[in-house]
Amino acid sequence: MRVNKYIALNFGVSRRTADSLVEQERVMVNGSRVRVGQDVTDLDIVEVDGYKKLDQKAPTILLNKPMGYVCSRDGQGSQTVYDLLPETYRHLKIAGRLDKDSSGLVVLSNNGDLIQKLSHPSKGGQKIYQVELDKPLSKQAEAQVKLGVDIGDSRLSRMIITGKGRAWEVKLSEGRNRQIRRTFDKLGYTVVSLHRTQLAGYNLVEIPLAGWKILTD
Repeated sequence: MRVNKYIALNFGVSRRTADSLVEQERVMVNGSRVRVGQDVTDLDIVEVDGYKKLDQKAPTILLNKPMGYVCSRDGQGSQTVYDLLPETYRHLKIAGRLDKDSSGLVVLSNNGDLIQKLSHPSKGGQKIYQVELDKPLSKQAEAQVKLGVDIGDSRLSRMIITGKGRAWEVKLSEGRNRQIRRTFDKLGYTVVSLHRTQLAGYNLVEIPLAGWKILTD
């Protein structure tokens, strides 16, 4: 297997990025530098910046994403959550992505089962958000949110909400694309800010904005 394909499969980057890592002499195979196009096997020990492939035990990280950051490696001109982490951890995958205009908890890990579980709309566990609207929510709209709102998907969007005026706590047991924003928009409200504080059993206790902590070693 070509070394760029091996790196892409095992370190979660594109082949183009893998080639760039080789050209920058950041890749070692069996303790030696490699060249672009070189072949490797699963018996070889491949390291990028001194870190071995993804099935090696690595930490799970909780990160408090600020607004303006995107949850991808290629920000296309925008800052990404990976810019907040040391390079050692930039191969980790993201669960519970948030859009650029939202903030709060995201989880990064190389545990494939964990990522899949947290990312699945119906298996990701409870999610809690602090939401600010552009105007006070009426009693009628509050009741409609709890009953369910048609946002164009195959089923109604139902959310548990508590609060008053413009400030609300929203609890979800699913995670459809931009569900909270689309739900309130359907009722004539704009979400001014959306901040996630909990994702399944993980929360943002004592993690400052733009900060992160290692959950496991």
